[in-house]
Amino acid sequence: MAKMSPKARRGLGILAVGAVLAVAVGLTLSALEDTVVYFYDPSTLADKPLDDRLIRVGGLVVEGSVSTQTTPIQFSLSDGAAEVKVVYSGILPDLFREGQGIIAEGRFDGQVFTAETVLAKHDETYMPKEIADSLKDKGLWKDQPQSDNAY
Repeated sequence: MAKMSPKARRGLGILAVGAVLAVAVGLTLSALEDTVVYFYDPSTLADKPLDDRLIRVGGLVVEGSVSTQTTPIQFSLSDGAAEVKVVYSGILPDLFREGQGIIAEGRFDGQVFTAETVLAKHDETYMPKEIADSLKDKGLWKDQPQSDNAY
């Protein structure tokens, strides 16, 4: 068996360490993929083929779309360009109302978004950043002053 030069041993050691790091990064990313919750607005949600994964959708509650007489509760979310129908079996937050920005977390079957959680804004001037950015991109956002107690 031929002796390896110090330079060859160092190169082989660096290669081995690089391979171990690549495997570790790959395993970490595959483990995190199942825990990541992506955010969509109604316009992009219609274009995305989803495989029953947990996602967030945000937008404004469409005026006249809330139906609390049925179980589950039904309402529609809009970003000004598209709407998505949402069904929710839980208790809506006290601050939930038509025309306000919300984020719902749940699953989308291609037609109806089934929410597991509904989050409403906490005061009159706050809008979740994802919704505000989506509305700004579509030219529908009217700048509002932030309240002094906004987080």
